[in-house]
Amino acid sequence: MTMTDPVSRLDAILRPNSVAVIGASTSPDKLGHEILRNILDGGFQGAVYPINPKADTILDLSCHANVKDIPEPVDMAVLIIPARFVPQAVQDCGEKGVQGAVIITGGFSEAGPEGEELQNQTAEIAHKYGVRLIGPNCQGVNNPHHPICASWPLLTYRGKVAVISQSGTVGAAMMDWFSEEKLGVSSFVSMGNRADVDEADLIDYFNQDQNTEVIAAYIEGIKRADRFVEVMERLQKPLVVLKSGRTPKGKVAAESHTKALAGADAIYDSLFKKYNVCRAYTIEEFYDYAKAVAYLKPPKGNNILFITTSGGAAILATDQAEQEGLDAAPLPPQVVEAITPLIPAHAIKANPIDLTGDATAQMFGDVIRETRDHFDTLGVIFGDPVEGASEVVTPGANELVIFLGGADVERRERELMHLNGIPVFPTPERGVKALAQVMDRHALAAPQRPTLTLSATGRQLPLHEALSLISEKGLACAPFALADSPNSAREIAQQQGFPVALKISSPDIVHKSDAGGVQLNLDTPEAVEKSYHELLARVSNAFPEAKIDGVLVNKMAPPGQEVIIGLNRDPQFGPILLFGLGGVLVEIFRDVALLHSPVTREDALGMIRGIRGYPVLAGYRGQPRVDENALADCLLAVAKLAEEHSEIVEIDLNPVFAYPQGALVADARIIMHKGS
Repeated sequence: MTMTDPVSRLDAILRPNSVAVIGASTSPDKLGHEILRNILDGGFQGAVYPINPKADTILDLSCHANVKDIPEPVDMAVLIIPARFVPQAVQDCGEKGVQGAVIITGGFSEAGPEGEELQNQTAEIAHKYGVRLIGPNCQGVNNPHHPICASWPLLTYRGKVAVISQSGTVGAAMMDWFSEEKLGVSSFVSMGNRADVDEADLIDYFNQDQNTEVIAAYIEGIKRADRFVEVMERLQKPLVVLKSGRTPKGKVAAESHTKALAGADAIYDSLFKKYNVCRAYTIEEFYDYAKAVAYLKPPKGNNILFITTSGGAAILATDQAEQEGLDAAPLPPQVVEAITPLIPAHAIKANPIDLTGDATAQMFGDVIRETRDHFDTLGVIFGDPVEGASEVVTPGANELVIFLGGADVERRERELMHLNGIPVFPTPERGVKALAQVMDRHALAAPQRPTLTLSATGRQLPLHEALSLISEKGLACAPFALADSPNSAREIAQQQGFPVALKISSPDIVHKSDAGGVQLNLDTPEAVEKSYHELLARVSNAFPEAKIDGVLVNKMAPPGQEVIIGLNRDPQFGPILLFGLGGVLVEIFRDVALLHSPVTREDALGMIRGIRGYPVLAGYRGQPRVDENALADCLLAVAKLAEEHSEIVEIDLNPVFAYPQGALVADARIIMHKGS
């Protein structure tokens, strides 16, 4: 990056040489005083300029009435003044040549239309003068490595994890936990309303920051989807994300918090999987996962041995290990023989190895030494006050350390371990779940699936047009033709060969079966004519105002395994492919795989094999295996169709019949943009 790059210019905020505090206060109770004091007490090495037209000095520093009155250059300004004065203050900063500003003040887009207009005005001024903005409505920034603490509380421990957050409280809690455990952070940025700098900018910045090894981001929604995906494509460092707004009501709450577009959670889940983002679902997981990714060595495999003084804690650990897909494998005979002289006679020589309450640190160390080479991970559970525990565990080793029930000894030993870069977890469940995040997910049990995306709204293509379009793109369809009378339906059926199905073709009827618009397995000309009349009568009664293009005569497909292949064009992330077992099963079990475009053949096969119902496709209990390559062809064709026709917002091919050789589309729904 060059120094003119917008991301490089964030150095002015996170590594400034001089800072102006606009709104510095003489009152110790005011935030303008606390932040100024934190900058000074945090060890900032550059010049600090309080801006307050009503004071001569604050904290022994000379005050200026305006940032433009400072004779020396200023890199960064912190704004803690009423919202209505912020646009002018940002303009003053721009005219002074200030490169970055942190706006602590609230009262902008989160406060309503007037605040949103004020925020837009502020952003326009900043853009005009080339000033990068953090906030408004944020808790500031803290870089202990520089150091600069333009935030609160004052925390100075240096670590490996960069914390970025749309919520000041969530981010500050992470900072506090890392500080309390003596692990520290590489930086903290509270994004607030993201009038300018957003999560994509910050992830990009910390991806290149030499002090950051792991990025932890709390987000309620992604501001610029294209930019975010672009950053994901070149991300080199582990990213842990806590994404809120997963449920319908949570989504509404997120959008009202900082005006974040929360989006469909299944879309985010798919996006995070594609780019190997470690996703947390609680603040506790957010902290544990970031700590694990930063400090735990990824194991070579998934077998684990627990060494403990607490049988109960070990059982909980084993349960969690099984749930996460880890293998608590039995002890090999040679290991039993090696540890027998090292532990009490009444100790349990199995997995878990229960050393009982008689265990000492030396006993733990001896067992760790004898078992290390036989297991991918050793789960070391100190379930009692074990003096010297910190002396028998090793930084960077294949150890998961859990300490609980040790009172003051635990607190003392845990601190010593953290100072040596050894992460300690307070419960077996938290430790094992955190370990699973640093492992190869292919070796672990499949995670629970997210909810489906919402159905699109727009103009529905009549059935015959939908089938014609997908047929033109190379997807094999059961023979079909549109009839406009009972006689033409009869003739088409005789040409196709019996049995046939009749289906209403209408742009106004989404669910044909619910309207009585489907009749299956008609095997005589007379049955076709009779069903034609009956079908139209049912549809007219159910939807009297619906436009009817005719009745589709569709040759019945040979029996096969029903699957669904679909596409939903998300307003932020574009085309999202869907695959699952077809028919009503997809609505009952919601067993589907989602994937963002673009899609390779390997991606398509991965979707097919990623659903829980895949054994049905793979030849369960002697059934024939379906042609997975033919299904992959269908997925790729749908993806190409969406790429070539941006006006398509949804494709629903259900059912698609999968056979040992080939696949056949039996029904289709295509939704277009309303204006197309």
